[in-house]
Amino acid sequence: MAFPQGFMDELHARSDIVDVVSSYVALTRKGGSFFGLCPFHSEKTPSFHVEPGRQMYYCFGCKKGGDAVKFIMDVENLPFPDAVRLLAKRAGLEVPEEQGNRNELRQRQRLLELNREAARFYHWLLKQPQGSAVRAYLERRNISWRTAVRFGMGASANAWDVLLKAMTDKGYSKSELLSAGLIADNKKGGFYDKFRNRLMLPVIDTRGDVVAFGSRVLDSSEPKYMNSPDTPVYSKRHILYGLNLARKSKRPNIILCEGNLDIVTLHQAGFDNAVASMGTALTLEQVRLLSKFTKELVLCYDNDNAGQKATEKALQLLNESGLSVKVLQLPRRRTESGELVKQDPDDFIKNHGPDAFERLLNGSENGIDFRMAQTAAQFDLTSDEGRVAYCGAVSELLSELSGSVEREVYTLRAAETARVDPAAMRLEVQQAWKRRVQKENRAAIRKEVNPTLRLQPKERSMRYENLRSARAEEGLLRLLLMDPSLFPAEAPLRTEQFSSPLLGRAFGLLWDARQQGRTPSLGLLSGTLEAEEINHISGICQKPESLKNGRQALTDYIEVVLQEWDQRQGGSCADPLAAAIEKNKKKGTGGKRNV
Repeated sequence: MAFPQGFMDELHARSDIVDVVSSYVALTRKGGSFFGLCPFHSEKTPSFHVEPGRQMYYCFGCKKGGDAVKFIMDVENLPFPDAVRLLAKRAGLEVPEEQGNRNELRQRQRLLELNREAARFYHWLLKQPQGSAVRAYLERRNISWRTAVRFGMGASANAWDVLLKAMTDKGYSKSELLSAGLIADNKKGGFYDKFRNRLMLPVIDTRGDVVAFGSRVLDSSEPKYMNSPDTPVYSKRHILYGLNLARKSKRPNIILCEGNLDIVTLHQAGFDNAVASMGTALTLEQVRLLSKFTKELVLCYDNDNAGQKATEKALQLLNESGLSVKVLQLPRRRTESGELVKQDPDDFIKNHGPDAFERLLNGSENGIDFRMAQTAAQFDLTSDEGRVAYCGAVSELLSELSGSVEREVYTLRAAETARVDPAAMRLEVQQAWKRRVQKENRAAIRKEVNPTLRLQPKERSMRYENLRSARAEEGLLRLLLMDPSLFPAEAPLRTEQFSSPLLGRAFGLLWDARQQGRTPSLGLLSGTLEAEEINHISGICQKPESLKNGRQALTDYIEVVLQEWDQRQGGSCADPLAAAIEKNKKKGTGGKRNV
């Protein structure tokens, strides 16, 4: 979405990067820069760097970087237009929306209003005779009317087009209902309600907007649970059900569960800090969202095999999140016939009560405890073979722990589990740790010996096909951002002469800005390049570059780019800056880029 350039220049002028970042991160001045703990990953030593001179930030740990707008996008998990609006509000600027922007905003607002109207209609229907089956279901589930109102619950009728008629009567079009995921097309030109004969659960984001719906069927039909598809106002990867309520909790942590109704039951029982992912495994976007509202996360997934696997995957994802993570394992319940069956939080609360859940919550184990228990469960620890195999597996697990004291504590616990001498277990873990370190060292050596590996960007999508030319192209970008006056009046290179399409595109954007009399800056790339691309350009800016011999460096960089370009064209070239400009003129460009 494009905003008027004059407005963007004013926004950047009023949004000092240090002021913006310091409202989220505690910064300490060191020389002309500021450092702090990165808000995007876990670290104990500050590697998050803010440069007021170039109005940019960069983390040397997780490699995120950019300008003030990009920072808001990252830290608030917002798309570019919303980040611009948030910064504009902070700076006291009115956002001048263009026609395309107005149309998109109008569509988004219409869908949000439609969702709210649909939620009101479903809730109204719950109180009508058509909602009697859902009311009976809530009563069977021991869900109070007060809780139903708090979550905005509703009922969808056991009919094909009740919502469709109600919403079109309010002036909403069928195309809007389709975009919101509230109706479906029968492929014959007709439409019908997507949700029928279901308990309806509106999904509300942290801003209070109804963005989607979850639902639960009342009979044995499938699917048992049905959620809205992704829409222009909803992405399941970015939303957690119940977070709009849990963010206000006074409890010191957040409980992450699997099911929407688990959240309802937990909130009703006094655990108003519970949330659930929307029909998907935990995502990185959801982890970032959680980290804004808590420092401790308790995983409380179902205690079946699927739940155990989901817990293990979540722990791996949360490993570098900076969150303190615990695991609450619900015990299996024995039926009257003696069979052990799984329990989800809803089952446990109903069978054992809130106090029992509180005791489990207080005794929840940390992530490494859970993984050690999972490892132990894979082996027969009554046999010598099983104990030996367990020691090998758990030593590999413990070798991942970075702290020597932490390794020692859990090594002793593993020795006790396997009933082996602690010294033997300690030796096993030390050997596994050494193997891990050696493997990492070998990888580092290979990277050091092989310049192609050492100099290539870490992200595969950013890898260079021509490393020599790309390094010179990086230098050109740095110089243009550091001192545009080094460059002649006419473009020394065309974008197609760059071996890296990304670097050529960035150079072209910055050069166009210079030609318009504006100072090239990283902020000019926001809204045009993707987030990962801006991270990459930010990393390029962190590499050393001296302006002492800037003009000679410029000449050298251009010469390298032209040589490599000429070789790709099957010729030879040895002329530096002046020849480059002359060459462009001969092509009839007048020294300007051909895009």
